[in-house]
Amino acid sequence: MTHRPTRPGRQKQSGGTRPAADGGHPDAGGGQPAVESGRRRIGRQWRREGKWHSLGDPARATDQPRCTADVVVDCAVYDDGCRIASLPPREALAEARRKGGFVWIGLHEPEAEHLAEIAEAFGLHSLAVEDAVHAHQRPKLERYGDSLFLVLKTIVFVEHEKLTATSEVVDTGEVMIFLGEDFVVVVRHGSAPGLARVRRRLEAHPELLRHGPAAVLHAITDQVVDDYLDVADAVEFDVDAMESDVFSSTHEDDAERIYQLKRELIQFKHAVVPLARPLQRLSEDPDTLVSTEIARYFRDVADHLSHVRERLVSYSELVDGLLAANLSQLAVQQNVDMRRISAAAAIMAIPTMIAGFYGMNFHHMPELGWTFGYPLMVGVTATLSALCYRAFRRYGWL
Repeated sequence: MTHRPTRPGRQKQSGGTRPAADGGHPDAGGGQPAVESGRRRIGRQWRREGKWHSLGDPARATDQPRCTADVVVDCAVYDDGCRIASLPPREALAEARRKGGFVWIGLHEPEAEHLAEIAEAFGLHSLAVEDAVHAHQRPKLERYGDSLFLVLKTIVFVEHEKLTATSEVVDTGEVMIFLGEDFVVVVRHGSAPGLARVRRRLEAHPELLRHGPAAVLHAITDQVVDDYLDVADAVEFDVDAMESDVFSSTHEDDAERIYQLKRELIQFKHAVVPLARPLQRLSEDPDTLVSTEIARYFRDVADHLSHVRERLVSYSELVDGLLAANLSQLAVQQNVDMRRISAAAAIMAIPTMIAGFYGMNFHHMPELGWTFGYPLMVGVTATLSALCYRAFRRYGWL
């Protein structure tokens, strides 16, 4: 069995496990999630009742309904490119407007009642809120009054030793972003990776955060597309391995494995292809929420997305070719098997024919009373069978 090399920065997953979400307050151990009782904890949010609240808090019973604090990964106020406070959503928005900055809030799989509180405070449109709650949306960019709503499909590579007919190659999640003049609300669903790394990177570069919420929108989009590139590298390994298997000397019927890889590529394309139009709008169409400088950054993201699309097209064409080659090889192998069976039947027909003549029990058949009749018939049978075998070998049937 060929073992897949471990790639840097990617966790190995077994079965249907999904990568744990990470994120949170930068003071919580450098933003790294802690591990307690085998579960990952999301990062800190804000201090309430003398303690920091976080997602996946073991102290909270799993059968109890979650409150808004349980779905908020982080909520911070930024002014002049610097993080100045971590507050609950309503207080954070009020502080941001008082300071002339903006608030960045991250939510993880909120339910309708949780997002309704946020929507009321931030003035989010009901249609966009409904999409953000139910998820399962195509990548799109919508304008609702004085805010933008962007949907991104995230892709996570599922590690596996060898591709089988049931292997899961990629897993999808969703990131919904509400962008306003003084706020950015990010909602994650499914296996979408945590965005703590994006927050830390931006907080380390205040000159980018000075561009406001649009800088956060760009950073998240850029990270999602960069993840596409990483997953495309991993998928290429599977495509190359499948190509080697199809053309190997020990080739078997790989049709089911090829179909599985093709299905996973289609799932990948459903995340990548529809995103081209939203990125084009963000990079080319003027908008009051996205400055000209940030629009230039979006053009770079669009270039990276185009690169991923081209690679997916080439992978799809190669997989189609592998499927055709696999079917052709099966047809050729069947023809070879049929020729061998036909040759064996022709050789066996010679002794069967001779034995049939001398099994008819006629009283006056020649050689029946001859002493050398039996050895002669055995010799003739062996000679004719050998000549037939040699002829089939000469023509490549055996």
